[in-house]
Amino acid sequence: MSAIGILAGGGRLPLLVADTVIARGGRVHIVALEGDADPQVARFPHTWVNIGAFGRMLAALRTAGAHELVIAGGIRRPDLRRVRPDWGLVRRIGTVAGMLAGGDNAVLSQVVRVFEQEGFSVRGAHEVAPDLLAPAGRIGAVPLPEPARADADLAFALMAALAPLDAGQAAVVAGGQVLAIEGAEGTDAMLQRVAEVVPAAGVPRGVLVKGPKRGQDLRVDMPAVGPRTIDGVAAAGLAGLVLEAGGVLMLDREEAVRAADARGITIAGVAPGPRALAGVPGPRSARLVGRHRPRPRERADLQKGLEAALCLAPFR
Repeated sequence: MSAIGILAGGGRLPLLVADTVIARGGRVHIVALEGDADPQVARFPHTWVNIGAFGRMLAALRTAGAHELVIAGGIRRPDLRRVRPDWGLVRRIGTVAGMLAGGDNAVLSQVVRVFEQEGFSVRGAHEVAPDLLAPAGRIGAVPLPEPARADADLAFALMAALAPLDAGQAAVVAGGQVLAIEGAEGTDAMLQRVAEVVPAAGVPRGVLVKGPKRGQDLRVDMPAVGPRTIDGVAAAGLAGLVLEAGGVLMLDREEAVRAADARGITIAGVAPGPRALAGVPGPRSARLVGRHRPRPRERADLQKGLEAALCLAPFR
């Protein structure tokens, strides 16, 4: 039986993927990036590599008999003084240089392409560990307050409108005001900004909405939430967390749900496409998908949201 290779960055996702594969009777070999991967990778067959040692990565995967590869976990921008390139990287320097152009989606697509050129089938974490995906419907015990439903719909509409700009994987909306749009800083830092903004703005409790951008390569960049996300939602004074069902990974789900229930925070999954929370249709602004062209009022809603985001929570 061939092993599934896991290129592991930081966080618990690589460990959860490995546990799931083994629980299903499979084998894994983790190629762990020095300075990023969790030391607990030692529980599994593994090889530690410097981020510049591309040739060593390939050799470790091939020695383990891995034909499929999952790229999981966060990777910090490396300190160039600590990158130790091997010949495998040097001989592909032209390809690596080309990967630095474009947004996150372009870079990640290039990473996938490089491994595919080496004969690996790159699969998403959700493909080998589907139990980690957020389901549709209420996930915790707390129902979403009625006013927060419209906020969630507006957030989804805003994210859909921003997708062509390779931005907007998450947003926070409260009382019809867009308090924040996720930038390069990530969800946790965005929630810290909201925690500072909400008391000053005097807005009602809202929601954090998270889902993949249109065109995002979910094999290497699927959104994820976990217990730390619930901590951030609570600190920001929000009513709930709304996820695109089947498009967001839930890490340590039981722990996250317990934490949310204890704090009176709802967690809900919404099917992709025109959104409706718990069977209640959202406003027309939530339907900015596919070939739909926004009507004047919808455009005004988006404009208002963008202005609020820029005034209340600017990117930094």
